[in-house]
Amino acid sequence: MTPLIARRVSAVLGTALTLLLAVATPASAHGADAPDATNYHTVITAAPDLPGLEVITIEAGARLQLTNHTGKPVEVLGYQNEPYLEVRPDGVYENIHSPATYLNITIAHVDPPAHADPTVAPEWRKVSDEPVYRWHDQRAIWTEPSPPAEVAAAPDQPRRIRDWTVPMRTEVTPLQVTGVLDWVPPPDPVRWWLGAVAAAAVVALLGLVPGRPRAITVLLSAAALAAGVLALGYAAGREIDAGNHTVGPILLELVTVQLWSVVSALAAIAAAAYSLTRRAAGDFALALGAAAVGLFSGMVNAAVFHRTIAPIPWGDTAARIMTATVIALGVGVAAAGMLRLRGTTSGVPTQRPPADATTQPHPAADHPA
Repeated sequence: MTPLIARRVSAVLGTALTLLLAVATPASAHGADAPDATNYHTVITAAPDLPGLEVITIEAGARLQLTNHTGKPVEVLGYQNEPYLEVRPDGVYENIHSPATYLNITIAHVDPPAHADPTVAPEWRKVSDEPVYRWHDQRAIWTEPSPPAEVAAAPDQPRRIRDWTVPMRTEVTPLQVTGVLDWVPPPDPVRWWLGAVAAAAVVALLGLVPGRPRAITVLLSAAALAAGVLALGYAAGREIDAGNHTVGPILLELVTVQLWSVVSALAAIAAAAYSLTRRAAGDFALALGAAAVGLFSGMVNAAVFHRTIAPIPWGDTAARIMTATVIALGVGVAAAGMLRLRGTTSGVPTQRPPADATTQPHPAADHPA
């Protein structure tokens, strides 16, 4: 590969990553509703014993999800015991006069409109055809940007912030969901970052092996493949934790909410396959695909290193291991690929004499003194 091609490769790589970053940034707005991780632990301690009615926490505890297959309407009451939601057999209805209808849209502060008056008779607006609803209930979560005073005074100590209750009813029967909201001290992020960086450095060193042996290409391709598969698994885990439990909804969310994580994971998998074809641009493909997955599927989830509750169903430690592995393999393979590219262009071509230089007599030979 010539120096000119190498410079073009580097320019394309930098431009592609910059464009990916610019386009993917708006997806972070989803984080307000589904946090990347949190130190607040919402747990349901008791739910109505009513066949067909299920209430669970989703998105690392950021929302409650109610599923009603009882055949009867179930009503959720708002913050002043006004009618807020009705989850009926034919779908979900919101009371437009309940302040909770607007306060529960997001964790961020929202000012309800003037007509949101809990003393006014309910006016129902249908919002879903399915008897399933998800909402941010401020009784069950912490919505302030700063932690409670007792937590701020000793953040390394676990705290019970509050016991909470969400009142409900079905027809004339009162129901309630109760739970607790706790502060769980965050883990030490240093060891996770050190582990990820050290592992990335080890992988990157493979790019210094002279001669670009086939075995190293296979190892780097396998590492990129593993990073892509882990990234896809993490993205799917986030959607399962968000209350999606069948293939259709999970796939829909993967190509919408988790689009750039999925794209970067697939890029790493495709780069691994391409590299194994022995094509000259294999190292470039590995560098680009691995960099994408390390950044958009690894580092964007690094909040799990310094927060306790991860938004996947397989446990908080598993989330940290998966994230650290994706970062290590992605960054390491990207660095190794760039080193291998540089190795093909580091030497300056030797200028050879013209083919007939040795056969042409020197002018002095034809005209002796």
